[in-house]
Amino acid sequence: MAREKGRKLIAQNKKARHDYHILDTYEAGLVLMGTEVKSLRQGRATLTDGFVQMDGGEAWLYNVHVPEYSQGTWTNHSARRKRKLLLHRSEIDKLEAKSQETGHTIVPLSLYFKDGRAKVEIALAKGKKDYDKRQALREKQDRREAQRAMAAARRRQRL
Repeated sequence: MAREKGRKLIAQNKKARHDYHILDTYEAGLVLMGTEVKSLRQGRATLTDGFVQMDGGEAWLYNVHVPEYSQGTWTNHSARRKRKLLLHRSEIDKLEAKSQETGHTIVPLSLYFKDGRAKVEIALAKGKKDYDKRQALREKQDRREAQRAMAAARRRQRL
């Protein structure tokens, strides 16, 4: 049996990068049931409402939707159950201390397979205000317009 190599993306949380300032990122393993892994291998998951909470010195991932496996039987998992994250003790302690600060939260950014194992990229984040979101959108549009102008100038130069 050949082992998978590399990184295969399952789901991404683009909304998190829009709604939060990302301060620090971590890679964590997930404790999953067999039917969850099979469902993830089909590329089905949603991270949009997900968040991480510390409970009893452990990190737990909440509100991540992994749909039930279509060929599953009575052993199927519930779609929005909480899932334990596998992190080093020092990382858990650091995240727990930082998440206690006002305005800080821990959100999942992406869910993927790395060398055949399910991983989640989580981030320590601080919520953006509405004006921050507008500013980021404006900067993105300005960059896009500048790139278009440079591309048009290059095309004119070739003619």
